[in-house]
Amino acid sequence: MSKLISIALSQYGVKEVKGSKDHPQIINYFTSMGFDRMKYRNELTWSSAFANWVANEAGYEASKGLSARSWLTVGTSTDAPKQGDVVVLWKRYPSSDEGHVGFLVKESKRYVYLIGGNQGNSVSIKAYPKSRILDYRKLRKNG
Repeated sequence: MSKLISIALSQYGVKEVKGSKDHPQIINYFTSMGFDRMKYRNELTWSSAFANWVANEAGYEASKGLSARSWLTVGTSTDAPKQGDVVVLWKRYPSSDEGHVGFLVKESKRYVYLIGGNQGNSVSIKAYPKSRILDYRKLRKNG
């Protein structure tokens, strides 16, 4: 199992808190990147904050951005993805600026299974249609 997947799995089940309270670990995903915790509450999209936290913890390069599509410029594109590679998906429609990012757990003929943040408002493993993939990205280790 890749170090990226192992660290992501260590967060499995971290879930948003409804209302005015925030889950402290979700806030940590933002603050560990230097973002002001008061501006970023856990009800906002946080898949990229989670991916950045996991990459940093594992010693890999990160996008350092809160947009899921910021991951399209990190690492190298790959046509032969492996477990732990980053998968960037479009949201709503392909040319929108919205997206989602997660780490590849496995794939089938029609789906990719990702561990990511903000999947059903929690860190979870979820299947996404391959038709939504913008790119697979292989990250480089820091240092």
